[in-house]
Amino acid sequence: MKGYVAGAGNKPFSITSELLGRKPVYFAEEKDENYLKDKVILVTGGGGTIGSEVCRQAAKSKPKQLIILDNYENTTYELQQELSSMIKNLDLKVEIASVQDIAAIDHIFNKYHPQLVFHAAAHKHVPLMEDCPAEAIKNNIFGTYNVVMAARTYKTEKFVLISTDKAVNPTNIMGASKRFCEMILQSMKFCKETRFAAVRFGNVLGSNGSVIPLFQTQIARGGPVTVTDKKVTRYFMTVEEAASLVLKAGEMARSSEIYILDMGNPISILKLAEDLIKLNGYIPYSDIEIVETGLRPGEKLYEEILTNRDELIATVNHKIFIEKQEEIGLPCILNSMKQLKEAIESDSAEIIRETLKTIVPTFKDPETING
Repeated sequence: MKGYVAGAGNKPFSITSELLGRKPVYFAEEKDENYLKDKVILVTGGGGTIGSEVCRQAAKSKPKQLIILDNYENTTYELQQELSSMIKNLDLKVEIASVQDIAAIDHIFNKYHPQLVFHAAAHKHVPLMEDCPAEAIKNNIFGTYNVVMAARTYKTEKFVLISTDKAVNPTNIMGASKRFCEMILQSMKFCKETRFAAVRFGNVLGSNGSVIPLFQTQIARGGPVTVTDKKVTRYFMTVEEAASLVLKAGEMARSSEIYILDMGNPISILKLAEDLIKLNGYIPYSDIEIVETGLRPGEKLYEEILTNRDELIATVNHKIFIEKQEEIGLPCILNSMKQLKEAIESDSAEIIRETLKTIVPTFKDPETING
């Protein structure tokens, strides 16, 4: 992502190098073999920030066929045009459909028989999902289950779920729904035909709806820049890192692992705002004010530490770890989904929340975490 320094002749600066606080980590060069080559690859949510970058990197690996699946046509169309012009002779297909539509998902899998599936389709915005919990359940949980079952039925070789650090001891509907998606994959551990894996990310710099585009817009308007709480910290990674990790996890996937990238130390959101104001050529608190607005519903002050060595298993890559997981049976998952279906039918946000707390034991109210 590029920004522009005010009064400096619109000279672009690198958001990544100035704000990440560490060297970016890429895995593409580390592949011993190109497992993507000559494969039929399906990317759900392929028009989104992470999904589109997975498509870009996968397209360069000479797949047999690349299928972009998304329910939003505009960004998907733009990506289709970009890839078609960027890579000649790419067998590229686009399917506009929702992962919630079982019949559509079955049709797509029957039509293409994808060998590799990267599942990025999800509702991810914490405040919106607090207000619309049923949609988070239907899209994130039931949608993921639909794609997982299709992958199993059509004997997909590998399936990679994009998860989030907000799934760790979740304090909001979105994080709890993604934790349950991880649990669905855990129940597939003994599936012989398909190897499943999940990848947990921190916040992706510059992604749609993320904090940096918001800060940039606020700075362009002359401020103020808003932070929910000056003590908030977050783990960050670049979209290139995120996609690279997804593809690396697909290469490494063996038995329903949850892969985690060592992202270094968490970054202060306040410092991020101050640095971004400076990079745009202004002085924080003088030219551009920074104001607190208060934590939003479901928001943590600090995301959980993702690289607690006592709870992680090292891999051959020193930057990637596997989180230890308890085994979960598919009958348990099916029973939980029945409870969720009944909760949705109740049309009660409180019943949905309490049901999620029952089936995701680590789901807590933010007050118990924030103190």
